Amino acid sequence: MIYGYIRVSTDKQTVENQRFEIIKYAKRKNIIINRWVEETISGTISPEKRNLGKLLSGAQKGDIIICSELSRLGRNMFMIMSILNILMERNIMVYTVKEGYKLGDDLSSKVLAFAFSISAEIERSLLSQRTTEALKRKKAEGIKLGRPLGRKSTKYKLSGKEELIIEMLDAGFSKTYITKYLGVSSATLYSFMKRTKIYIP
Repeated sequence: MIYGYIRVSTDKQTVENQRFEIIKYAKRKNIIINRWVEETISGTISPEKRNLGKLLSGAQKGDIIICSELSRLGRNMFMIMSILNILMERNIMVYTVKEGYKLGDDLSSKVLAFAFSISAEIERSLLSQRTTEALKRKKAEGIKLGRPLGRKSTKYKLSGKEELIIEMLDAGFSKTYITKYLGVSSATLYSFMKRTKIYIP
């Protein structure tokens, strides 16, 4: 199955420009679009709350998703990388018209994904700095952080995943999606977040 994916942020932006670009690309490559997936929604919204989420769930090994550019998948590098990682693991290819990418489970795709990961690493570093500064401010304001006094330190199932959870929340992923991604129950995630105070609703 070959999908044409189109996303615009507002009603004022027409989907026809993206559709036209994808159709021209498909004709050039002798590709037939079997199904179109369109939506008018911000890229900051988590994937599972978009039509993209349904597309990710329904796509099968060997399928191809064509979009005008990678930014149609999400509004920040971490979200885009997370989506690409899921697709690569399932051997689903992503073609982009403007950048000319053909991302799949091959060496060139992995090299390109590595280059993307460098950008994502910069975002993670900046996020980590902001998180550290926020924790320092809370401490300066007299808010106690960390485990209660007298409680023994325990290694939990999500230990070491603190930064990833913060990044995913910052990227707009819902807690429901995060639990599925990490393979834990909602209770485990909420308990861990409360216990480590990595995120205060």
